[in-house]
Amino acid sequence: MTRGAGADGTEPDGSVVAAPIGFAEFYEREWSGAVRLAALLTQSTTAAEDVAQDAFVRVYPHWASARNPGGYLRVTLVNVCRNRQRHAGVHQSKLPLLVEPASVELATSELADAVAGLPSRQRAVLVLRYHLGLSEAEIAEALDVRAGTVKSLSARALARLAKELPR
Repeated sequence: MTRGAGADGTEPDGSVVAAPIGFAEFYEREWSGAVRLAALLTQSTTAAEDVAQDAFVRVYPHWASARNPGGYLRVTLVNVCRNRQRHAGVHQSKLPLLVEPASVELATSELADAVAGLPSRQRAVLVLRYHLGLSEAEIAEALDVRAGTVKSLSARALARLAKELPR
């Protein structure tokens, strides 16, 4: 209960106080959404579970102090994806290509292919906006950019999709 909550678990204004949940319950509740978001950001279902797990591992030490654990998890997930893509680019440029890269398993639709072809920040903006329904301010916070940058990235991404996709 919070400071002003009554014995029946309600605030003075009549709203119900949410009972704090443990990390295990948070993990169970958020796991599938985190994997889905990671799959959309990385365009790899095989990497999605690793990315989601890494994000939860990074959130756990800050669990007690996180005011908005779901938002903190999303920001962490985006950062883990960004780091993974950055490191993959370095590895790919420094290692000889011995085999064909794994194909994208996510979907075969033209839209999924077009979104997969977007630069990572543009793809992240579209996924966070249209899949999770986040506001520009929430996306800006998750990507650590200004709201104007979110608008610009979104406009560029949508313009590119409009050119690539048949009507």
